[in-house]
Amino acid sequence: MSSMSGLSLGELPMESWMSQLPGALWDTPLEHLAIPGSHNAITYCLDTNDRSPVDLTQPHMLQKLDKYMKPLIRPFLYKWAITQDSPIKQQLDCGVRYCDLRIAHRPNDSSTDLYFYHGVYTTLTVEMVLMEIKEWLDDHPKEVVILSFSHFLGLNHELHALLLTTIRNIFSSKLCPKTEMLTLRNLWALGCSVIVSYEHNIVSCHSDLWPHIPYWWANKCQAEALIEAFEHRKKHGRPGFFVTGINLTEDLKYICTHPTESLKDLVMSTYPILLSWVKEQTPGSREDSLNIIAGDFISESQFVPTVVALNDKLLNWST
Repeated sequence: MSSMSGLSLGELPMESWMSQLPGALWDTPLEHLAIPGSHNAITYCLDTNDRSPVDLTQPHMLQKLDKYMKPLIRPFLYKWAITQDSPIKQQLDCGVRYCDLRIAHRPNDSSTDLYFYHGVYTTLTVEMVLMEIKEWLDDHPKEVVILSFSHFLGLNHELHALLLTTIRNIFSSKLCPKTEMLTLRNLWALGCSVIVSYEHNIVSCHSDLWPHIPYWWANKCQAEALIEAFEHRKKHGRPGFFVTGINLTEDLKYICTHPTESLKDLVMSTYPILLSWVKEQTPGSREDSLNIIAGDFISESQFVPTVVALNDKLLNWST
C-alpha cells in the first residue's frame, strides 16, 4: 500500500499513473519498475475487408489456402490475429506505457508507406499512429512511453532511414538519448517522454535509439504452462530492461478444436489465472524480479492496475 495515502498504486488514475507515483519512486530506474505493456499494440486496425494480403511471415500453406479459399480462411485469421481492440490513445489512457510495434512494408506497394502487421496488415500507417501517440503525450507531459520497433518485414536500408526520420520528426525533443539515466526525475527534467527501442543493428549508429528490449515469450496456449515456463526462466536471472509477455499463443490444433472461439475468448478466460500469478511477482533489481509485463486485450480486464500495483512492493521496501 502507498504509505502516503493508504491506497494501492493500482488505484491511481491509470491515465496519469506515472506522474502521480510518490516521490520515493522518482529515482528508481525504469527497468526496476513494474510497467504495463501492450503486446502487438496496433492490431485493432487490421484490414478485415480482405484487401490486405496475408503477411509474409505466415506459413506457405496458409498463404496458398488464402489465395484460393479466402472467404473460408479470412474469418478464422481475423479472429486469431487481433490482440488488441482498443485504439492506441485508449490503451495509453488505460495506463499502457510499453507498446510492441511490428513494422512492415506491404509487398508490391510502390509507395514508401509503412504499416503494422499480424496475420494481415493494418489500415493505419505507422506515421498516423505515431502522430496519435505524440498528441497524447502533448496532453500528458509527465508520462513516459517505451516504443519497441521490431519484427521488421520488407524494410530495406532506405525504408529504415525513412522510418527513423519519421520518428524524429514526430517526437523531436521528446526522444530520450541512450546516454541518459532512465528515471522519472531525470526524464522529467530533460523533457523526454519517449524511449525508442529498435531491433536492428543500426542502433549502434544512433544516439536516440535504444537497443532492442528482450521479450520473454513462452509460446504456450495454456495459462498454467505459460506460468511454469516463466518460473523456470526467472531462475536464470534477468537482463536490464525486459518484457514478460503473458500473451498466450494458439497453435493450429487449438484453433481447429475450438472453431467457434477467438483469441479474445481464450485470453479473457485465462486472465484470472494469469493475473493471480502477476500479483505474486515483484519489481526491482533482484534476479527473479519482473519489469515490463505485456498482455493482450489490456483494456478489457484489471491487467494494467494489477501491474502498476506491484510497485507498492518497492515502496514497502524503501520505508
